[in-house]
Amino acid sequence: MKTRSLLVAAALLSALAAPATAQKVLKVGIGLSDDHPQGVAVKKFGEILSHKTGGKLTVKLYASGALGNDVTMISALRGGMQEMVVPDSSTLVSLVKDFGVINLPLVIQNEKEADALLDGPFGQKLLEKLPEKGLIGLAFWENGFRHVSNSRKPINKADDFSGLKVRVVQNPLFIDTFNTLGANAVPMPFTELYSAMEQKAVDGQENPLATILASKFYEVQKHTVLDKHIYSAWVLLLSKKTWDGFTADEKKAVQEAAREATVFERKTIRAFSEQALAELKKQGMQVTELPAAEQARMKEKLQPVVAKFSKEFGEATAKAMFTELEQIRARK
Repeated sequence: MKTRSLLVAAALLSALAAPATAQKVLKVGIGLSDDHPQGVAVKKFGEILSHKTGGKLTVKLYASGALGNDVTMISALRGGMQEMVVPDSSTLVSLVKDFGVINLPLVIQNEKEADALLDGPFGQKLLEKLPEKGLIGLAFWENGFRHVSNSRKPINKADDFSGLKVRVVQNPLFIDTFNTLGANAVPMPFTELYSAMEQKAVDGQENPLATILASKFYEVQKHTVLDKHIYSAWVLLLSKKTWDGFTADEKKAVQEAAREATVFERKTIRAFSEQALAELKKQGMQVTELPAAEQARMKEKLQPVVAKFSKEFGEATAKAMFTELEQIRARK
């Protein structure tokens, strides 16, 4: 009887202690606001993950650059000081140059192509290059097609980019793309952008509509052109040190939650982008769309950039992407 009582007591103590020791909080940093579709999707990922693990794995979102910019947060992941981040794929180029081909200008034509490419063999091969850099790539999320806004003039043709000071991502491809179009590319962190436009240090910037609206750029920008010059993707990243500490069941739950959250994120940001266009017009922005002939001219101007960076990022990787895109288009 005494032995049984001791066993019951031990079991109770174990049950009481388990939740406290088993729960893991994953800190997820983003540069955008918590109500941006990216932030909303991170919270959805957290809900799904908590449900799948019975609360053992939970997510805490740190938005608006609270933990730093994409580059510093990626470094924190590699060092095991932060668990997750959702950076633009372009910021991974310094670690794995192949990621740069996603951003080759005017190559990806629409969202369906992007999904098929990044969810297929090509995208998977890119993610498989990350573990040796201390990172686990769980999925590609959509940032969207990038468009140009500015405070000086409407853009109706390819030559209208000439002379504009445009803030770009701190990445040589983005710099060369806009310099080739005749603009003056100004690389700077996203967290510094609003004040730079407010103070007229730059005339404009390039981002998807969701970001232009969520960041209230309409307060300091008058014109937006829907030029779709670059498709932009985010990568849902996890620290490999964190991943290695998960059980097999936890790893499975994380992967499943990432897949489900990816479907949610893409649906959410696309709906938001449609609403954003209407809202930006309502806020007084003048929105123009490049005619097909001007889009073709822009693409022709940028061919040297595509050729140069295909070689720089890896000709084999670029060729694999072009081939897969051709196959995707052929299946339509």
